[in-house]
Amino acid sequence: MQRKEEAKQHVFRVVELTEDTIDPVIWGKNYPRQYDGYRRTVDTERTRHGGSEAFNRLEEYPRWREIFLGYAFGVDYREDRGHAYMLSDQDITERIKIIKQTGACLHCHASILTAYRETGLKAGIPADEAHRQEQIIKGFEIVCAMPYSEARTLVSHPVSCVDCHDPDTLQLRVTRPAFLKALQALASSDSPLPHLPSIERWRKDGRKGEYDVNTMATRQEMRSFACGQCHVEYYFKGDGKLVTYPWHNGMRVDQIEAYYDETGFKDWTHKTSGAPMLKAQHPEFEMWSQGIHARSGVSCADCHMPFKREGAIKISDHHVRSPLLNISNACQTCHHIPESELKARITLIQDNTRDLMSRTEVAVVDLIHALQRAQELGIPAESLKTAQSLHRKAQWRLDFVAAENSMGFHAPQEAARILGEAIDYARQGQLETLRLQALATTKDKP
Repeated sequence: MQRKEEAKQHVFRVVELTEDTIDPVIWGKNYPRQYDGYRRTVDTERTRHGGSEAFNRLEEYPRWREIFLGYAFGVDYREDRGHAYMLSDQDITERIKIIKQTGACLHCHASILTAYRETGLKAGIPADEAHRQEQIIKGFEIVCAMPYSEARTLVSHPVSCVDCHDPDTLQLRVTRPAFLKALQALASSDSPLPHLPSIERWRKDGRKGEYDVNTMATRQEMRSFACGQCHVEYYFKGDGKLVTYPWHNGMRVDQIEAYYDETGFKDWTHKTSGAPMLKAQHPEFEMWSQGIHARSGVSCADCHMPFKREGAIKISDHHVRSPLLNISNACQTCHHIPESELKARITLIQDNTRDLMSRTEVAVVDLIHALQRAQELGIPAESLKTAQSLHRKAQWRLDFVAAENSMGFHAPQEAARILGEAIDYARQGQLETLRLQALATTKDKP
């Protein structure tokens, strides 16, 4: 009887929560169990291929210094820590000293919705509730273009409860403007999305109006969308540096690449090869979308925030972390086999991906050296464009897998396909430079 009563009393209405309640400590007064989990995202624990310890990837994998030559990641590239550090780590990275970054970075590094809304109000958007989303969008556009130091004064917390939950109903929601726009573009594309049933249903019903994730998505989809609004590939569009997710053609690596090619986008010019390069960010949502778990209806939260019991109460574990650190709750709910066997299977997938990545790194670096040699021989820049294009293709694919935080596990076959293509493109580029060198050598002969 006592347990039944305990199960009924899982929310404590101690304080009033509003859209402007950013501090998770205040939310914790009403939801202490969830807050206890959130607080534990300060924990740092390394897994075999990642985890939440901020080890220096450039020291661990030194080839990446050459791969990122001429770009900020070639100076500071560390493993991501937990959600609790996502704002403070952005403040101290050497990258913000090398490149003048803008407020666009805070789109996913901070609890920023209130800052967007207040900035939109100052810009003249009407203050009534009917214009709330318009206030946010206008503020988003303004803050993205601000110098980072100025935008940083507008925020004080990393991702917080209000970013994923409606303060009145606690329903999951999507708040990030870039994700809302991207999902509408993705829904409007012709890319098959069997793992997102609400979009397929919207398409089947004649694509009436715009797809609205917050009213049309299922609860299970929202358990991935809430995470996917930040764990994605993105770029800063135009002079306004507007955060944009490149899903106009779809979410596969080649579809995103096609969008970048169509728009003529590049992140930087490689210092050695001269190729116009792309830098992948953290495309977990995109990679998960290609995997068997997504196709089977398994959400991000099912594995990274699995349900747990505290007494008679069942809650989502808000200690967001690698499922490898919580196998019994994250995996064994569905997979009724020993924990040691599950860990062995995961390790095998990740070890194989890491091995294939190493081979890809070698191939990409070989191409960089080949392009360097071709330039030293005086081969005209125009003649090198094909090989440079292949460098862009190869490195983009390598980086897509490397920047994605599952070491291939979210979609093992897709990760292997991408790395296989990367090796192929890199070796094609190397052969192209050898062909050019042979022609140049022949011309030099008397």
